[in-house]
Parts: sequence; structure tokens; C-alpha cells
Amino acid sequence: MASAPLPLAATAIKFGTDGWRGILGVDITVERLLTVAAASAQELAHRAAAGNTSNTVVIGYDRRFLAPELAEAIAAAVRGCGLQPLLASTPVPTPACSWAVVERQALGALVITASHNPPEWLGLKIKGPFGGSVEGDFTAAVEQRLAAAGVTPPIEGETERFDARLEHLNGLRSKLDLDGLRRGLEAMGLQVIVDPMHGSAAGCMAELLGGISGPVREIRSDRDPLFGGNPPEPLAPYLQELITAVKAAGSSGQPAVGLVFDGDGDRIAAVDESGTFCSTQQLMPLLIDHLARARQLPGSVVKTVSGSDLMRLVAEDLGREVLELPVGFKYIASEMLEGEVLIGGEESGGVGFGMHLPERDALFAALLVLEALVEGGQPLGARVSALQQRCGGSSHYDRVDLRLPDMATRHRLEQLLAQQPPREIAGSVVQEVITTDGVKLRLGPSHWLMLRFSGTEPLLRLYCEAPNAERVAEVLSWAQALATSI
Repeated sequence: MASAPLPLAATAIKFGTDGWRGILGVDITVERLLTVAAASAQELAHRAAAGNTSNTVVIGYDRRFLAPELAEAIAAAVRGCGLQPLLASTPVPTPACSWAVVERQALGALVITASHNPPEWLGLKIKGPFGGSVEGDFTAAVEQRLAAAGVTPPIEGETERFDARLEHLNGLRSKLDLDGLRRGLEAMGLQVIVDPMHGSAAGCMAELLGGISGPVREIRSDRDPLFGGNPPEPLAPYLQELITAVKAAGSSGQPAVGLVFDGDGDRIAAVDESGTFCSTQQLMPLLIDHLARARQLPGSVVKTVSGSDLMRLVAEDLGREVLELPVGFKYIASEMLEGEVLIGGEESGGVGFGMHLPERDALFAALLVLEALVEGGQPLGARVSALQQRCGGSSHYDRVDLRLPDMATRHRLEQLLAQQPPREIAGSVVQEVITTDGVKLRLGPSHWLMLRFSGTEPLLRLYCEAPNAERVAEVLSWAQALATSI
């Protein structure tokens, strides 16, 4: 499958916020992937810390169409750089590759995955030696290598394989009391229904918590490269089967909690005992409370500007410093590498922990969510409601992605927001304008609207938190009307 690199004219490749992704067979081809993998491996070797004598690059892949074959192909590209590829023997959650990098002191990892993107997409994530995603200066250097056409040709050969999945699960077992957690769930009578969305985290929670005899039941755990026809993203519209299963369990007299992971197992969401979808806007406050109050672990709380106010309220109630950063887990990971962080998370499902990796790991987050429920002796919805009452925050939140007609419309709207931001929104006076990332307009306690543009597309993301669901819908409707009037 390996072949020579593409000529210079065909290598106009740009990295996004977490890797390089595109449509398989159009943007992502074998030839292009080989050149990108080689340039990435070269940069990993170039940036190796003094004293690091490793020449190993971990290679992983998810369950998407052609992902295993393309992972095997890029092993040849790594060999062509004079480095040693170490290939996962099965599809794995992306955090398993980060775990392997740290445990083996490897140069880094290359992961064939398109994460939560639609089924026709594929891509490549790059993990640094610290066990998290590389930053923008790294990917810019990779792009420069591609532009310079200095990438080495691939070399065929036998590739060493290893059980990355088992190593990751054993790592999680070493950090948590899973026997105690299982007993606690059984004592509560709480069933755990897991939806891995046909992705690479399938089977992991059941294995961690006792297999078929344990409290875990999985749905949609088979490999389906089409992901049932929807993107493998943990959002409510794609989770009707899980919501139905959780409601059915409650109706039969056994309360349940639903846990869902995205296609490569680094994002998490949940469904509470009533069948209500819970994003990290609700899970983060629960985890902050559990880690800071019950576990009494040290460190600050890091949230993105689009995160719920309830995160800040719970953290400050427990005397923890809160840092608010632009959207993107790379900013959180950078803070985790520099300071003492208890937990860091973003509204889209990525959560990292100072006691673990500077990386999103949905399995680790899921186990801690269950641990928090057992510690509090209440199911998820009741726990979140209690936190709201204690700290006076809201968890009513929604996001709408609005595609604009063209880039000219986007630029006009950007200028309007920069020069004349709204003074009133749907009957509420704007109290504060925050420009950390996009434009966030605060309307009151736990009440705000945020408008943020995609990096490269005429796409506007609208975020809103409000005291009730009706107000969220009203404000988002107002924002859409504003955007379409430009």
C-alpha cells in the first residue's frame, strides 16, 4: 500500500484544532497520509528532549473504514524516517495511544481517526511525548516540512504490534478502586447503560466493571463504519436509543445512568435517570465537587469560555481558583503541563484530569462520574440538581451551529459584533462583553449568549445558558435572527 510522497503541488495540507481531517478518498488519500505521517514523525524526532534515546512512534487507529489498513501503511512512513513504529493490535480509544506514549517514553503517537466527524471522514491526530495533543507551532512545522518536500519515502517491513487497549485499561485499573466502585453501584441498584456509538471504546466499560455479570450493559457496541448513519458525536439527537433504554430501565423499577463516548473515545456525555441528556456542562460541576470536596485533590479548575457558569460556582464554593480560556482542549492541556490542575474541560465533551494525562480520556471521566454518584448515594439528575440548589447555578444550555451564506456575510457579522455589540438581547440588557474567544454577552447570573465563528468556514456557533430551557430557546432564536439579517 505504501508509495512515494506526492509532489509539492499536491501537499497544501492544513491542520485544524486537533489534527488533520477530511473526506476519505478526497482529502485523505494513502499518498497524502504517508507524507503527513512522515513529516509528523520527523518533527517528533526533531523535538525529542535531551536524553530521550527512544526512536519509537506509537501508531493507533479507530474503527472507521480503512483505518486499520492506513495505520499499517503509515508504519512504513515512520520506518522511512529511521524510526521504529509500534502499532496497536486492535482499534483503540485515542487516549490509549497517549497512555502508551507516556508509559513507554516514546517520541509520540500518530492516530488514524476522525474522532466525532461524519462517517465519510478520516484523519490523523498527533500526540506528543507528554501524552497529549501537540500544539499549533508543532503542526505549523509539519506543514513547513510538507511545503519543503523534504519528506523521506516509506520503507516496507514487519511492524511490531502491542495490546494498547489492555495497557490502557490496566492503567485505569491502577488509578481507581474498580472493585469498590462495582460494589457501590450494585448497592445503589444503579444500572450503567453504555453507548460507545459503534466506536473504539466499545466493550471497555463492561470489561473494567465486571463483564456480563457486572452492572454495565452496552448498546451499539458492534463495529459499524457508518455509525448508524450519524456522526459518532455525543449529542442528544444521535442518542435516542440510549435515552429510550435509560427510560425503560427506570420504568421497570431499576434506575439507570447512560454514558456515551464519541468515535475515538475521548469525549463523553451522559443521560440521567429521567432520560435527560447531560453534556459536560452538567458533568463538569459534578466532577469538580467530587474531586475537590470528596477526594480533596489539589489544583485549580480550568474551563473554556463556553463552559457553564455552574462550573465556576461549584469551584469557587470549594475555594478553588478558576481559569477561563478560549475554546479548544489544547489550551487546557497547556495549562495542565504548566501548573497544578484539578480538572479541565470544554463544553463539547472533552475532560482532562491532573491526576491522569494532559489529555481527554472519556473512559477515565466516566469512571469518575460513577464514583461521584456512588459517593453521593444519588443518581445523576438528583446530584446535578442538588449542586444547582447549593450553588445557585443553572444547567439549562444549548448550542446551535448556523451555516452562513458565504464568507462575506461572516465578515460583515464579525465587524458588527466587534464594533457595535448588542446592548440588549431578547429583552435583557447586556451587562458585560467578553472577547476571550468570539463574543460572549452576559445577561445576568448563569445567563449568557456567545457567538463564535469557525476558524475557516462561514459557520457561526451560538451558545446559550439561561435559567430555564424556554429562555435558552428564546435567546438562541434571537441570535439566529440577528445572524440571518446581515
